[in-house]
Amino acid sequence: MSQIRFAFAAALAVALAAGPALAAKPAPTRAPAVQAVVDCRKIEDGAQRLACYDAAVAKMDEAQSNGDLVTLDREQRRQVRHQAFGLTLPSLAMFDVGEKDDAVNKIDETLASARQDPQGKWTFVMQDGQVWRQIDDEFLSRDPHNGSAIVITRAMIGSYMLSVDGQPAVRAHRDN
Repeated sequence: MSQIRFAFAAALAVALAAGPALAAKPAPTRAPAVQAVVDCRKIEDGAQRLACYDAAVAKMDEAQSNGDLVTLDREQRRQVRHQAFGLTLPSLAMFDVGEKDDAVNKIDETLASARQDPQGKWTFVMQDGQVWRQIDDEFLSRDPHNGSAIVITRAMIGSYMLSVDGQPAVRAHRDN
């Protein structure tokens, strides 16, 4: 038994030590159409710089019109991060540019429906379509109902805690 505890402790130590390295996000690069506009600033001659800007902005406008370039403001990125909360999608790191690391560690939702499986575990469907499933054996003292206030917070090692109407939270996993 002590060998199992030692192996678990060693694995946990390795995971915690590797955590910061795994969490490091590569710096996003600019789209070529945007970089071309930025590069125009380096031109000292005013007429040449203006011609460069005109050409680069025309290419950028064309790229956005045909879908090769997509621009989002901070609020649009916040909405994407909110919709993706609980999903494992490392490619969405581009939406975190300029945001605090703790910006999306908790979301508030409203319950559309909930049902219990034969083992007593709950499946929660939010009004925005997110589906969360209880993965622990904790008990809710009051059954959730349509309109219940849901708070989901990020917990340790990629898990999430879901609270219904202020009750103690249950561990949950997002299904969609």
